[in-house]
Amino acid sequence: MCQLGRMPHSSSGNKIAISLIAVPEISAAVLYGMHEVFSCVGVAWEALTGQRVDCRQINTRIVARTLEPMRTPLGVLVAADHTFSEAHRSDVVIVGDLAFEPGTKPSGKWAEEIEWLRDQYEKGAIICSVCTGTLMLAEAGLLTNREATSHWSTVGTFEKCYPQVLLRPERVLVPSGMEHRIVTSGGSTSWTELSLYLVARFCGDAEARRIAKLFLFGDRSDGQLPFATMARPKQHDDAVIARSQLWIADNYAVANPVARMAEDSGLTSRTFKRRFANATGFSPLDYVQSLRIEEAKHMLETSDGPIDDIAALVGYEDPNSFRRLFKRTTGITPHQYRVRFSTIAAA
Repeated sequence: MCQLGRMPHSSSGNKIAISLIAVPEISAAVLYGMHEVFSCVGVAWEALTGQRVDCRQINTRIVARTLEPMRTPLGVLVAADHTFSEAHRSDVVIVGDLAFEPGTKPSGKWAEEIEWLRDQYEKGAIICSVCTGTLMLAEAGLLTNREATSHWSTVGTFEKCYPQVLLRPERVLVPSGMEHRIVTSGGSTSWTELSLYLVARFCGDAEARRIAKLFLFGDRSDGQLPFATMARPKQHDDAVIARSQLWIADNYAVANPVARMAEDSGLTSRTFKRRFANATGFSPLDYVQSLRIEEAKHMLETSDGPIDDIAALVGYEDPNSFRRLFKRTTGITPHQYRVRFSTIAAA
């Protein structure tokens, strides 16, 4: 993702503590991918768009036996922030994708990691895995008589070594156990589904959708436009235009909003349009349409109301005009957008 610089910080609640276990067999891509996603929760969206975000943030740490860097099977150096011997409690512990040769037995591996996993589980942590990381959970005895999923290549290993695990290799995400305190995910890239699930569970569905848009998680067959949002307006000190922005934020659905703003500003129409564009970087009409489309997106994501009704609520009497503008802006129809984003993080 792009460099965000200094991010704003939310004051809503305590941070969620997520620990990522590092072992020499770990996939660095999965480990650091999850680390970046969780670190962006509650801060990245506001930094990029200027839209206020009020949700819990996540404190992400990498935990291992030692702080000494370890080299993964693909040659990437991975370094931990904390060791297992340090006294800290996690809300969530995740074992990422592990390099594992089919046919080998994991019995006796990861003894120190497993002891720490069990301790964190006893203290109330939710234990998760990605892909072959599920083998560590099985070796720890946390999956006995429970449903779980893993990479399809591990089916034989589970049958031989962990027959008591109710393996569901056809599924991408399997929450299991009392209060869903065990969550396993399938192939290596299923870490994205697990990440969105955890963000939704602890920080809300809205933040999960924002994270999906930031990182382009999900179906990208229609390009990037479905994930994009209104660009952050320029910062300015034009008090007249600032008042117009405050007014239109609550009145974007009224008829002839640009004319109303110009009239209320006391400026001529031409002068108002010029000053508005200079101050915000948008023409007044583009600004209004962007606000309307963003509100329509929110309604599509969070409700099942008829699309024609949504069009009217955001200011379009002609639903066909709304549909054309929506598709030109997002690259997909309102119905396609609803299907894509209303189900993000559902499990």
